[in-house]
Amino acid sequence: MRLTTKLNSLAAGAAMLAGGQAMAADEITVAYFLEWPMPFQFAKVNGTYEEEMGVAINWVSFDTGTAMSAAMASGDVQISVSQGVPPFVVATSAGQDIQIVDVAVTYSENDNCVIHADLEIDKESVSELEGKKVAVPLGTAAHYGFLKQMDHFGVDITTMEIVDMAPAEGQVALAQADVDMACGWGGALRRMMESGNILLTGAEKEELGILVFDVTSAPANFVAEEGELLAKFLKVTADANATWNAGGDAAMAMIDDIAKDSGMSSEDAAATLATFGFPSIDEQLTEKWLGGGAQSFMKGVADVFVAAGNIDGALESYEAAVDTGPLQAAGEM
Repeated sequence: MRLTTKLNSLAAGAAMLAGGQAMAADEITVAYFLEWPMPFQFAKVNGTYEEEMGVAINWVSFDTGTAMSAAMASGDVQISVSQGVPPFVVATSAGQDIQIVDVAVTYSENDNCVIHADLEIDKESVSELEGKKVAVPLGTAAHYGFLKQMDHFGVDITTMEIVDMAPAEGQVALAQADVDMACGWGGALRRMMESGNILLTGAEKEELGILVFDVTSAPANFVAEEGELLAKFLKVTADANATWNAGGDAAMAMIDDIAKDSGMSSEDAAATLATFGFPSIDEQLTEKWLGGGAQSFMKGVADVFVAAGNIDGALESYEAAVDTGPLQAAGEM
């Protein structure tokens, strides 16, 4: 199956599922990632969300943001924490009615592609990647970064064999030399680095306009109908982020709970967190982020996917894909 067909099929399937978003008023389901440590998990482990929101929460882990989109479309998930912007864009471009409600995390240094060390390919010999086999989680931030990096270096991706693999699967394939390059994030990326090298650092990617950040997203009808509940969720998240950002003993006291909930050692969780940024509510509401920057960035992501033949078309604007109402309300709590 061609990549274009597969990615469009994933997006179209999710869009068709959208419709029935029935939810018991006293219970919601929230999606998140393992091996992706974030301050909110301290509040998750300690029951703060349930206490502040007054509802039962089912926490379900996912491998990719595309799977989160499908789960929101089917009504199985009401809130997705740290969904990548590219999978969000793929879903909304296909007609799925989901919205961004906050910027969950920024992580330019924690999303990348790794080339197997045996190939000895670096910036000076990138053209040698043509004809190689690459593991890429389609429709994700890693996929977008892969496309942008290959475009920057002038690598013809039509010559490559691109295999859709979740980061953990790609890491194993890279370690076994079953693929020549693998793309991913978090713990999987850290393990990939044991088998090879990257082409560009996070700072170098940012210079090329490859921003890497995740969002908290939700079905549009949930945002409209449960705005107050969602605001309380975002408030708890923001408070946890603020404690972490402040540093000191309070932040260090969070590590063990976050690590355990992420399925990581405390040392690995701390190392990963050191590469993350957690913007405050006030920062998120500025022009750089949800005040217009994120919407413009999404349009750019969509246009890249269209040009690469991975999705059929982009929306004229992604303004309606962001609702800052609940975040503004959280900031006033």
